[in-house]
Amino acid sequence: MAFERVDASPLNYNQCRYGQSKLLFRGPRRSLKSDYISFVGSSETYGKFVKMPFVELVEEAIGIPCANFSAMNAGVDAFVHDPSLLSLFNRSQTTVIQVMGAQNMSNRFYSVHARRNDRFLKASTLLRSIYREVDFSEFSFTRHLLTTLKAVSPQRFAAIEMELRSAWLARMELMLRQINGRCILLWLREPQPEIFSAADLGPDPLFLDAPLVGRLQGMVDEIVEVDIAHERGVLDGMVYSAMEAPVAQQMIGPATHRKIADRLLKVL
Repeated sequence: MAFERVDASPLNYNQCRYGQSKLLFRGPRRSLKSDYISFVGSSETYGKFVKMPFVELVEEAIGIPCANFSAMNAGVDAFVHDPSLLSLFNRSQTTVIQVMGAQNMSNRFYSVHARRNDRFLKASTLLRSIYREVDFSEFSFTRHLLTTLKAVSPQRFAAIEMELRSAWLARMELMLRQINGRCILLWLREPQPEIFSAADLGPDPLFLDAPLVGRLQGMVDEIVEVDIAHERGVLDGMVYSAMEAPVAQQMIGPATHRKIADRLLKVL
């Protein structure tokens, strides 16, 4: 007799691969033999717990295949060093790139997993020298690492934040220089909370602001901003198991995906 796993997700994401990439993307897999639009991003573009993420809503509206080249918790590192994916972006009619946070990238202070970018791998000698009192073996994820470091010393953390911002800009410029054709940046903005603790890392996407994102203006055709303040954790219409509920609280729901799709349809 077969039993349903209590933690099994009730939503089938039809995960698939494209080209030679080892990343698993949300499917079903689209045909790339004729015109298509590439969507590149992290958890929001992937559409966790949502039957029809904004990528599919756009596809339904314009009648052109939309390939969802997005992975959960991905950072820029997941794409910028993958020539197979970059060649597919270059063949598309338009490439839409979600502005991803600066925390999930390798940098002078720490390294992350090449595909699962939210996974912390190793602290550099430089970081260990700055935070001698910290046991880095306790960390598996970048957000936990950074939250702890900021709580230990906001003053020392300022250097880490500066490095992450610098690394993010350099990595984004590198990726954009390798993508030909029309390119759109999708910035899902969340404002700084009015009250936050000293260890609060700030709003997603982490460590980015208008002046920094604006420095990419000349390398893309459009920067599309969508305000998603207070829209995480609105569970109406989301599909998840009881075990997945804590993660669902951190995601955006169907109404927000519709909002994003409507905004993108004005420029596509």
